[in-house]
Amino acid sequence: MNCFQRAWRSLCRKPMKSALLFCVVLVISLLLLCGFSARTATIAANDSTRQAVGASFLLETNAENRAQRLAAASAKIGEREGTADGVHQEKRMVNGQEMWQTWTDNSFETLQREDIEKLAQTAGLADYTITTAPEAVKPVGFSRIEDAGADQSGDAGGVALFGERQMRLNTNVSAGILTLAEGRWITPSDNHACVISQALAEKNALDLGDDISFASLDGKGSTEEATIVGIFREAQPLTPYMSGDTYRAENVIFCDLDLPEQVSGEGALYERAIFSVADVDNYDSVKAALLQTDIDWSRYDLIDNNGNLETLAANFGSLAQTSDGMIAACCGCGLAMLLFVLAFFVRTRRRELGILCAFGVRKRALWLQLLSEALIVSVLALALSFAAAPLVSDGIGSALAQFSIEQESLAAKAETGKVATDYVAPEMMLTQIETSLSPRVLALDAAVTGALVGSAVSLALAWTLRRKPQELLNTVR
Repeated sequence: MNCFQRAWRSLCRKPMKSALLFCVVLVISLLLLCGFSARTATIAANDSTRQAVGASFLLETNAENRAQRLAAASAKIGEREGTADGVHQEKRMVNGQEMWQTWTDNSFETLQREDIEKLAQTAGLADYTITTAPEAVKPVGFSRIEDAGADQSGDAGGVALFGERQMRLNTNVSAGILTLAEGRWITPSDNHACVISQALAEKNALDLGDDISFASLDGKGSTEEATIVGIFREAQPLTPYMSGDTYRAENVIFCDLDLPEQVSGEGALYERAIFSVADVDNYDSVKAALLQTDIDWSRYDLIDNNGNLETLAANFGSLAQTSDGMIAACCGCGLAMLLFVLAFFVRTRRRELGILCAFGVRKRALWLQLLSEALIVSVLALALSFAAAPLVSDGIGSALAQFSIEQESLAAKAETGKVATDYVAPEMMLTQIETSLSPRVLALDAAVTGALVGSAVSLALAWTLRRKPQELLNTVR
C-alpha cells in the first residue's frame, strides 16, 4: 500500500478530524481570496475614479503682482486726488479728520478675458469656465430669504449674482456640494438665464421658465430680467462668500457670464477661471503647454488640482495597505491554526507513525502521506471557497474600504485646529466597490494556501520524526 492509499484511508477513518482541517483551510482560503480580490479592485478603482474626478487648473490673480500694480498706480497718481489704471485716490473726512482713501474698480481687479480665452485654446483641454465675483443686486418682484432675528442694518439687502460661463465646471457643482433639483445648469450659450436655490423658489412660488428681475443697489446700472433654467439644492452646506444675508446660500443666484456686468453698470469682474483637462493621463503635458501661452504670467497664479488627485490615490493606497495587512494577518494566523490542528493530528498518531517506521517506511514517505492527506482536504476546501468567494468578497472588500475611509477621517480630524481655515472637507461615503476574482487571483490563493499547508505539515512532523520508532511506540495516546 503506497502513501497516497494510506492517506485516503486515514481521511475516511477519521472524518471529524478531516472535517476540522477542511473548515480551517476553507476559512483561510476565503479570507485570502477576499484580500487578493479587494487589492486588485483597489487598483482598478484608483484608475477609474481618477478619470471620473478628472483634472483641472484654476487661474486666479497673483496677490504679489496685485500689490505691485497697486503701488505703481498710487505712485503714478502721486500726492493728489486722481485715478490711474483702475486705482482711485481721494481725501475724505473720517471722524472729523481728513484722510486719504484708496480703492480699486473692476478693471483693476478682474482677470483678463482675452488671456483666459488664449489659455482655453491649449490642446488637451476639454472645456473651461469663468466665474465672476459676487455682485450684490436688488431683487425686483420677488423676496429674498432673511434671518428674522438678525440685524439687517449692515447688510446690502440684496441677493448675490454669480456669473458663470459653464456652471457644471463650478467647483461646488463638480464637488457635489450643489446638485440640481430641477432643470439644468448655466451653459455658454445662455443669455439672461439663471439658476436659483430651491428655498428661494419655494418662498416665491417660482418655477422653471419664470422670469425674475434684478436692479443695481446704487441705481447706476439697469434692471435686467433673467429666465429660470435650473433650481439647485445643497447636498452639503455651502459656505457663504461673506457675512450677511445677501450672500447666504439660499440667496445666491447663478447666471450667465454677462448679466452681473449689465445689472451693475460697471465693467466685468472675472474672479477665477477653471480649465478642465480632457485626459488626466496627459495632465502634466497640458500644464506645460498652458505655461507656454503668451500672456503676462506675473498677473496670475495657475493652481492645479494634482494634489487632490494625489490625495485620492493616497486614499485608495491606504485601502491597498489595509488589504495587504489583511493578507499578512491571514497568512500568519492561518499558519498558526494549521500548525495547531496538524500538530494535534500528529500527536494522536504517534504510535501509527512508530509502527510504520518499524516496518521500514521512510520518514520522507510518512511526510508525503500526511501532506497528501492535508492536500486532499485542501483541494476540496479550495473548490468550495472558489464557489463561495463571490458571495463574501464584495462584503469584506467594502468593509475594508470603509475601514480605510474611517482611518482617513480620523487622521483628518486629528489635524483639525492646526490650520486656521473655514473649509470643512466633505464626508467620504462608500457607495460601491467591485471585487474581481480573476484566474490570477484564484491561482495565487491556491498557491499561498498550498504553501501554508505544506509549511504546517513540515513543522508539525519535524519534532515527531526526529524520534526513534521505539520512542514513538511507547507514547501513550
